[in-house]
Amino acid sequence: MPHQSITVAGVEVFPLCDAVGPMGASIRRPLPEMFPGGCHGESDEWTLHFHCYLLRDAAGRTVLVDTGIGPEDSPAASWAPVPGALGSELARVGVSPEEVDAVVITHLHSDHASGAVIGGVPVFANARHVFQRSEIDAAAEDVLARVVRPLGDRVQVVDGQADVLPGIRVFHTPGHTPGHQVVQVGDLVLTGDVVLHPVQLADPKVPYLYDDDPELAAATRMELLERVRGARGMIATAHFAEPFTMLSPA
Repeated sequence: MPHQSITVAGVEVFPLCDAVGPMGASIRRPLPEMFPGGCHGESDEWTLHFHCYLLRDAAGRTVLVDTGIGPEDSPAASWAPVPGALGSELARVGVSPEEVDAVVITHLHSDHASGAVIGGVPVFANARHVFQRSEIDAAAEDVLARVVRPLGDRVQVVDGQADVLPGIRVFHTPGHTPGHQVVQVGDLVLTGDVVLHPVQLADPKVPYLYDDDPELAAATRMELLERVRGARGMIATAHFAEPFTMLSPA
């Protein structure tokens, strides 16, 4: 059953389910290795839900947060359940790729950025694509060639905090990658991969095997979750089964 939208600060937020499945064997590890120190219960299998989000403001302008795992020949194919369903999910909520006004890529990992350019052609032809400068600076040459350069003048580079549209803002949240960013709308934060698994809500210090800088990622996660909890806010995650999680005060 499709996830339902919510409205926050006058912005409708649509969760888009790009795919569901475990990691492929090339990078799959037992949960205690992926999230060392976390309390995992009985299950040793991590089934990821690959969420993107569409934001639509009161004026009808749209912002897409992340572009998913992409087609069958995507770089994510080595480990993720391609092809992604982003196109059909956008159609479900009544938006065509040409109608997207802005795209925010939280970071350049293949499950978040592979749907931006397909066959060398930008999918969201009329959208500016917002990246943190430090993410582009740290990107590998093949990622720049595959994702960033084909976008041409559609690329909008920001440093730290920046407004995408009035009331929709990005913040630099490094650690998982050097230029990771999150999106905030009112008291809702779309966390990208700052928070990957529910064990990190119980203990934000629990690292993730594939964080670029685990210590920095943990510090970023603790600060972000503390800020959202202080505001009695909510997070929208990339890989939880349910897209929205209300955070109770600490």
